[in-house]
Amino acid sequence: MTPSWLLRMARWLRHPPSAGRVALVLAVVVPCALLVAVERLAGWPDWMTVEPVGRRGGSFTLQ
Repeated sequence: MTPSWLLRMARWLRHPPSAGRVALVLAVVVPCALLVAVERLAGWPDWMTVEPVGRRGGSFTLQ
């Protein structure tokens, strides 16, 4: 851990973020965590998988 991180943590302890900032971060983190959980439990649907395409626009097949 570098000294800059220690200074940042000390600043956060002295001046904690506002309730609005915490709510904003939670509003972003919770949907992301739910999406990861659903993807891990149910898997990724085939219709959402992008097929790789070559430079000329043709289909690219993996061997």
